[in-house]
Amino acid sequence: MLLLRLALVNFGVSVFFALMASPTDASGEDRVSASWYGDELRGGRTASGEKFNPLGFTAAHRTLPFGTCLIVGNPRNGKSVNVRVNDRGPFVKGRILDIASGAARAIGMAATQIVTMRHC
Repeated sequence: MLLLRLALVNFGVSVFFALMASPTDASGEDRVSASWYGDELRGGRTASGEKFNPLGFTAAHRTLPFGTCLIVGNPRNGKSVNVRVNDRGPFVKGRILDIASGAARAIGMAATQIVTMRHC
């Protein structure tokens, strides 16, 4: 009985995350919750081992391989940038992506918001 309960909970969590980042069109573009991070981590090491540059066009994602290129867009104004995954996170429930403040500024992202995300 305990194994069945654990399996159902695991299934429910999987469905939840699948719905949180479901493709919105045939191109594989996802609409996800994203935030940005910047000067407070300047010069610190990312999970990939490189120095964090807040002005860079990099991102943190929990599972995508380091080096993955993503196109991140702001649906409010149509601007988009290419970012490279070099860190792990975000570690806030419901959030899928953290981008460096340089990338956020380039797409006009001032706060946590829904962005579009797809592979380059």
